[in-house]
Amino acid sequence: MEIKVQPKLIIHGGAGSSLKGKGGVEAVRRSLYPIIEEVYSLLESGTNAKEAVLRGCQMLEDDPCFNAGTGSVLQSDGQIRMSASVMDGTSQSFSGVINVSRVKNPIDLAIALQSSPDRVLSDYGAAELARELQIPTYNGLTELRLQEWIQERQDNFKRTMAGVVAEAELVEASNARRGTIGVVALDTEGKLAVGTSTGGKGFERIGRVSDSAMPAGNYATKYAAVSCTGIGEDIIDECLAVRVVIRVTDGLSLKEAMQRSFTEAQEHKRDFGAIALDASGAIAWGKTSEALLAAYHNGDKIGDTLEIPMGTEVGCIFSAESSV
Repeated sequence: MEIKVQPKLIIHGGAGSSLKGKGGVEAVRRSLYPIIEEVYSLLESGTNAKEAVLRGCQMLEDDPCFNAGTGSVLQSDGQIRMSASVMDGTSQSFSGVINVSRVKNPIDLAIALQSSPDRVLSDYGAAELARELQIPTYNGLTELRLQEWIQERQDNFKRTMAGVVAEAELVEASNARRGTIGVVALDTEGKLAVGTSTGGKGFERIGRVSDSAMPAGNYATKYAAVSCTGIGEDIIDECLAVRVVIRVTDGLSLKEAMQRSFTEAQEHKRDFGAIALDASGAIAWGKTSEALLAAYHNGDKIGDTLEIPMGTEVGCIFSAESSV
């Protein structure tokens, strides 16, 4: 099959405090790289961007290392409530679910709503949709997340968020937080799609809504697509994904749009990260947090952001690689 456009792919597994040594970096690579390999192979074979995003998000949700699907954090009442959304850049169609429980892959519900007249459903509606689709019930609780919640309950939930990575040895326990997963894909037809999924902050008030099911955290047009991770309230306040995409749509390069948006975010003392692609094949990421757990395929090789240090005077790291 002749490739019309060189596909591109970038994924993330959250943002937060620095990974603890080389062991932590290698463990996260062992989770991210096989997903990059499988999803990029799908894109090369002609799978469209939205289907590739679906598969990537499913795989990230199924990895208990990350705070989405299996391995999701617990809210203050000890329950798992997950949110996810998908956006097709070509049709500019956004769909998602908010605070859904007892499903393995919330991204499946978000995808199913792409063709619905009602495209964002909250807890009860999302549960009814799962029943209509005959999706079996599923318990995504892991022992690590349960122990994390029990410890925090004993401390009366003094920590504001749960661990970004569900392995205690991988993160600094005192400041390990801000978990989400996301996938951004450009397919051989030059079409963009993005998906984002999360278990939430952990220990939060019942009913709190994540940015992951809003355009603020997950947005795409035919020009660019962005998935965000970090403190959801900060992402919402900056309307980060939309801000970057609109700037690209209005003529800025993807790198310029990210640079400007993250400079503004640093001035506002925000705490988050984002991954992005544009229609030309440029790949970009940025962060104000210490670490961004992201990996990408630029058409030639796999790379990642795991060992990029806390960076410049504006507190962000940027990189972009365009197709030739």
